[in-house]
Amino acid sequence: MAINWFPGHMTSARRKAAETMAKIDVVIEVVDARLPEASSNPMIRDLRLHRQRPCLKVLNKSDLADPAATQAWIEYYNRQPGVKAVAISSKKAGDVARIPASCQTLAPHRKDNLKPLRMMIMGIPNVGKSTLMNALLKRKVAAVGDEPAVTKSQQTLDLSTRQTLTDTPGLMWPKIAHDSDGFMLAASHAIGVNAVIEDTVAIFLADLMLERYPAMLTARYGVNTGGMDGVGVVEAIARKRGCMLKGKHAGELDMEKAAIILLNEYRDGTLGRISLETPQSRAAMLAAASLPVVAAGEEGDDDE
Repeated sequence: MAINWFPGHMTSARRKAAETMAKIDVVIEVVDARLPEASSNPMIRDLRLHRQRPCLKVLNKSDLADPAATQAWIEYYNRQPGVKAVAISSKKAGDVARIPASCQTLAPHRKDNLKPLRMMIMGIPNVGKSTLMNALLKRKVAAVGDEPAVTKSQQTLDLSTRQTLTDTPGLMWPKIAHDSDGFMLAASHAIGVNAVIEDTVAIFLADLMLERYPAMLTARYGVNTGGMDGVGVVEAIARKRGCMLKGKHAGELDMEKAAIILLNEYRDGTLGRISLETPQSRAAMLAAASLPVVAAGEEGDDDE
């Protein structure tokens, strides 16, 4: 199942972002630390490379991510030219306070008092851009919500006498190239619920956790995961939590309710610190995606 989500206002938001980027010094790209590449909009990369703008890659929600995976991502991004990476929780003042100085190192020509350092926050919906904006300014200037795409217009404010900050709407891209990216984004609530089937997303998440974090499933739901697949995990959660249908389907498992339990407990960190991808898993996924598809009956060239 391919997942794509591109609300109409994002086309104009992208156009406006491209115009604004010509006037700024540093792009602050906020990504979800649990899925840094899946939550990185390729259009943002294209825009900043076109304008030759350096990027502070902010891995937000790092308190929800696997620390070892996050460290691997920091090292991965810091090897890229013009990129500096930091892992933060935008809810922690000490983490947020590091950001302006990190941006300054990427724009050394803005260390005088002639022109302010102009920063621009970008990212996909629901990665915490507005929370970060409010934390940097130490007051509420951007709407924050649990649903993606709350911010729908740009605003520029003074962070200090020498620094300005532009907040932008969350930007998705028209077509998500890899199905697993769509599932990771949906699991992490970066995509509107009207674009996904929660049962299917939960099964994807359960399969991934069986591969990488099975002990967390056992600890949280008291199930023996041996021999289970993702469907089995969601069924087990339904039984453990009493998720049963009513009416004419009374007695059957309510898979949707169980799926929502799993997704919510992943999203809020109740399950533990989980990363959905690492640089290694990302490379393996891209390598597998680039392999040629061999049609049935075409394997081998044995002569008869």
